Amino acid sequence: MGLVQGEFRYRGRNYGAAQIESIRQLIAAHPGSSRRRLSAKLCEAWNWVQPNGQPCGMVARSLMLELHRAGHIELPAKRMSPPNNATAHRAPVSELPLEVAPLECSLGELGPLEIRQVRRTTEEGLFDRLLQSHHYLGYTRPVGEHLKHLAYGRGQPVACLAWSSAPRHLGPRDRFIGWSAAQRRANIHLLAYNTRYLLMPWVRVPCLASHVLAAVARVLSADWQALYHHPIYLLESFIEPERFRGTCYRAANWTYLGLTTGRGKDAPTQQPNRSLKELWVYPLRADFRRRLAALGHG
Repeated sequence: MGLVQGEFRYRGRNYGAAQIESIRQLIAAHPGSSRRRLSAKLCEAWNWVQPNGQPCGMVARSLMLELHRAGHIELPAKRMSPPNNATAHRAPVSELPLEVAPLECSLGELGPLEIRQVRRTTEEGLFDRLLQSHHYLGYTRPVGEHLKHLAYGRGQPVACLAWSSAPRHLGPRDRFIGWSAAQRRANIHLLAYNTRYLLMPWVRVPCLASHVLAAVARVLSADWQALYHHPIYLLESFIEPERFRGTCYRAANWTYLGLTTGRGKDAPTQQPNRSLKELWVYPLRADFRRRLAALGHG
């Protein structure tokens, strides 16, 4: 971030002198507007929208704030500090008002599964409580685009799968896709990251984990399209090899790509600062590479 040959670089994109001047003029034309209102005006002026058609308000506000801090524009005084919903949101209570019975049988005896996408539905609270109560990582409210799937067998929940926007850069994945940096920036929203997978502890059904994973993969792109107005072409997940062997991903025909570097996206040095994880991916279409290399997705 900063000036590079007369341009201001922010989040991997350069903003030229003409663009910065247009922001100054926008501020001058709306002297009584708040910072939030100015960012909305900037999105309108630049036709700056997300793939789902919503304005890129947060990115616009962040860009204007960084330009302000660097002395390139002068924003009006800050009027209020809205709470951070991601941190202020309380974790779901662990007590479950749910009647469950031990379930032990073969996959055939279990019968057909019902897969429900519960994000923004009345069942979302149940999903959150199940993760909080039974997943070793607990529940963390996602930021950005995300889906939540509940799998039901014999009328009771047997598995939870949480999905979110994919990390911006993963070397093994990016080499597997074969896309350029520009293609990755344009199409990273067409990937989904499996952040949580929970098979209920009261369920003992051999091969159920891979069966659920495959069933959710068949409906995920359509579910994402319904909520966020764009498809998904590739799934990915991390596995901690100290805890798990990735058996269900392997059985569901996911592909192992290698280990992560052990550095988070904001790591201050090149030294690992967290445990190494296995990276697994699953293409949802045979032509996923061609689609992920295409520029100009809506």
